[in-house]
Amino acid sequence: MKKTHIVFLVLIAGAIAVLISFLNTASTYDSIAGAKANPGKFFHVAVQLDKSMPVEYDAKKDPNFLSFIAKDSTGQTMKVIYKKGRIDNLETSEKLVLKGKYVGDHFECQDVQTKCPSKYKDTMKPTDKDLQSGSPAYPDSTNSAAN
Repeated sequence: MKKTHIVFLVLIAGAIAVLISFLNTASTYDSIAGAKANPGKFFHVAVQLDKSMPVEYDAKKDPNFLSFIAKDSTGQTMKVIYKKGRIDNLETSEKLVLKGKYVGDHFECQDVQTKCPSKYKDTMKPTDKDLQSGSPAYPDSTNSAAN
């Protein structure tokens, strides 16, 4: 075998090993029930902040400790502990994606992704096209210049 063939085979084996390692760490969104049923396993849980419960954060006591109650689409709730400080837009977010493990009686969150409401949602307008005639609502200035 030529040296180039051996190098090529080693590169392919390395690429396969990297893909397998990514498959082991990849996960899909799960529910709170799934996280509670498999403590210690890494999950991505899609939830909302339970705004009826207080958010525990005291910058003077421990600026890296944040605790809140989250609920999923099925209505189940869980206590979440996040040890990387305050999350800026936690109260205004529509949805949270929590990445972490369920440990004991709470979810140990390693990373939080907030999904905020769109600022364009209420200002969306129908297109400026007359749907009856199929022509634009405004005259085309390029056609009038040719006349």
